Amino acid sequence: MSIDSKGKTAGESGAPGATNFIKAIIDEDNKTGKYGGKVLTRFPPEPNGYLHIGHAKSICLNFGLAREYGGLCNLRFDDTNPSKEEVEYVESIMEDVRWLGFDWQNRLFYASDYFGKLYEYAIQLIKQGVAYVDDLTADQIREYRGTLTAPGKESPFRNRSAEENLDLFERMKAGEFPNGARTLRAKIDMSSPNLNMRDPVMYRILHESHHRTGDQWCIYPMYDWAHGQSDSIEGVTHSICTLEFEDHRPLYDWFVDQLGIHHPQQIEFARLNLTYTMMSKRKLLQLVQEGIVSGWDDPRMPTLSGLRRRGFTPESIRDFSERIGVAKRDSMVDYALLEHCLREDLNRRAGRVMVVLRPLKLIIDNYPEGRVEEVEAINNPEDSGMGKRTLPFSRELYVERDDFREVPHKKWFRLAPGSEVRLKHGYIIKCNDYKKNPDTGEVTELHCTYDPGTRSGESTDGRQGPADRKVKGTLHWVSAAHAAEAEVRLYDQLFTKEEPDSDRDFRVNINPRSLEILKGCKIEPGLKDARPGERLQFLRHGYFCVDTRDSRPGAATGSSGPVFNRTTSLRDTWAKIEGK
Repeated sequence: MSIDSKGKTAGESGAPGATNFIKAIIDEDNKTGKYGGKVLTRFPPEPNGYLHIGHAKSICLNFGLAREYGGLCNLRFDDTNPSKEEVEYVESIMEDVRWLGFDWQNRLFYASDYFGKLYEYAIQLIKQGVAYVDDLTADQIREYRGTLTAPGKESPFRNRSAEENLDLFERMKAGEFPNGARTLRAKIDMSSPNLNMRDPVMYRILHESHHRTGDQWCIYPMYDWAHGQSDSIEGVTHSICTLEFEDHRPLYDWFVDQLGIHHPQQIEFARLNLTYTMMSKRKLLQLVQEGIVSGWDDPRMPTLSGLRRRGFTPESIRDFSERIGVAKRDSMVDYALLEHCLREDLNRRAGRVMVVLRPLKLIIDNYPEGRVEEVEAINNPEDSGMGKRTLPFSRELYVERDDFREVPHKKWFRLAPGSEVRLKHGYIIKCNDYKKNPDTGEVTELHCTYDPGTRSGESTDGRQGPADRKVKGTLHWVSAAHAAEAEVRLYDQLFTKEEPDSDRDFRVNINPRSLEILKGCKIEPGLKDARPGERLQFLRHGYFCVDTRDSRPGAATGSSGPVFNRTTSLRDTWAKIEGK
């Protein structure tokens, strides 16, 4: 898939207010007065799992179109399969839609709200002679269905009288038959080139308690039967769904036409496919059940709850949805575009802080013992309104272990014997010596000297002077005596392959290094009270978020200190997408 410099799919537009083929349809409908100028959309999730980034595109599209055209968007749960649905999923979906910035107000609906009406509609079709009760098993129905090249075969029960069908259907509803014994099917055309029109099942027997209706029903409507009629009942004008339902549209139209009820227009668009990401709810559930991830909100998961816990912002996801646009064909979007939208947003809103992930003690030998200075640091150079903070500077500091090399290469501009660097917001120091553990050979301590006239921004006469002396390396640090400790979790892609679902067993593509946990990281003293959910930029490391589950006293880590999740690195891979 080609993407331009603003992240739009070739031939499509994702810019706010721009035209796309769905808007063109709505514009034409409004022009002709098809729905009286009304626009009513809906977002219809099935509560059998948590929402993922692919659902975000649909949420933004449906609620966004309603907002743009001065219309409304309903939230309706497709709760027609009680064996897989849970209240937990319902609650998580509502939380995710709100987090993305959308509000269904008083228009929260469930397909189960319409079970009674759907049953009445089914009775109507039986009386019209276009629906019948079938005794074939599920395997037999598949066998009789035929193939793409061979027509199907009519069920021997297809021509039952309306009276017999009404009696059997009522007995199905009354619970007289076991699971799978009978179904209600539409009587359409077993030779249709569209397999969805070959007498599709409308109801199946399922003796399962429903999370809303309890044991009131033991027959449940199939999606194709419930969906269009639910749209019609609610007065939906434009029923927007993904491309896999394109072949289902003739059935959608057939049902509402047979019933003679309000006829919404089904419109299909391409679903989101994202590199290094898998969006099958069944397989995401498998990751959770097998303990490969810690839960639906694991920060490596593409679920909205996982992205939120990792530190993604709703603004960045809405921006991403706009940039990728609305297409009529399936394509693959590079995950780097999502990261690019995130970095752009976090760069504006995230405060800058200094955190040492792998600490190495640094002692400034000529700095007075017991002395503590306050140095001033800008919280965010992109937003002066975020102000400044003061940091303690002392004789003993922590720096990154990776910032020192005993034998540096030619272009090494960090610490090495005899080298000079500037400490961020502080002084220029020179490394003179280091100590090692005699047993392991590991460097344990650096000994440096500082130049007192080189503190950042403190040229005494206002002209070019020692404080403005240039060195090529600038390092972050934390005062050893004042540092607090934290756990930092470095998250990476969960999969090593661009299309992880392309192998028979997607688990072979799981990245064994998708999570590295660092304990004992040294943080600025002010960060020990960081709020869960707070987003920050760790200088030179990337963007991080305070974990919302474990950053509490007595949490799962056993520590009262904060836990930080890496949201994304500082490196922008956008140039790779642009083909530069």
